[in-house]
Amino acid sequence: MRKLLIASVVIAITGLAFAQQAGFKRTLLQTNDLSVPDKVVVQAIAEFGPGVAAGRHTHPGEEIGYVMEGQIEIKIDGQAPQLIPAGQTFFIPKGLVHDGINITSGTSKVLATYVVEKGKPVATPAP
Repeated sequence: MRKLLIASVVIAITGLAFAQQAGFKRTLLQTNDLSVPDKVVVQAIAEFGPGVAAGRHTHPGEEIGYVMEGQIEIKIDGQAPQLIPAGQTFFIPKGLVHDGINITSGTSKVLATYVVEKGKPVATPAP
């Protein structure tokens, strides 16, 4: 069981690390198995510097987000951009290519919760 937990954390960190670019930082808070077979929940804080984007990516499950500070623009391929201010939430279904961009002059922070397939990276860069 300990090996499985360590493997899940390594996979989560690997999946979160792809977008560690200048001005963008994800901090892993927790990773836990769910009662649903083959699913884990991962929580992280994403911090965006002014004008910084996370980078286009997908998830092997759902992303549930809460903007803690600032405002971000969520761009999902094929949909109109969504402006999400502090205190509001957003939902991104499994597999959709998307990006989050801080459109403010200060730092924006998002609490992101991912319900994803066990053993897969939490996020994968998209072309």
